[in-house]
Amino acid sequence: MVNPSKVVAGKATPRGRFPHLKRAGDFLFVSGTSSRRPDNSFVGVEVDAMGVTKLDIQLQTRAVIENIRDILASAGAALSDLVEAQVFLVNMNDFGGYNEVWAEFFDYDGPTRTTVAVHQLPHPHLLIEIKAVAYKPLQP
Repeated sequence: MVNPSKVVAGKATPRGRFPHLKRAGDFLFVSGTSSRRPDNSFVGVEVDAMGVTKLDIQLQTRAVIENIRDILASAGAALSDLVEAQVFLVNMNDFGGYNEVWAEFFDYDGPTRTTVAVHQLPHPHLLIEIKAVAYKPLQP
């Protein structure tokens, strides 16, 4: 059974016609999620008066995981319900910082994970995007 898709209030509006979350039976599918805030700014991005940009993989990773946490909570689920995550990094040199933050949230009993490098993400300030699947049975 596929339930209606969900765009979660209080989260950044998707940059296309897709939901934050879709339920299919007992599974919840979370669309690719970034560190973008509802005002279209990004966590982990600083631009100084000269236009020099500083991007922080750890801040962005933490914000992405927290955004996924909030999206799952809108469906009564939690990060502990995740069974799979697919992670997209613009630069594999960021793997160490991303991996450190990941370990703040998950251990070996957490979701399976695949991490790949991609050429770019939908905004030049993004270093990371994560899509995920959670298992949260419907309540009778």
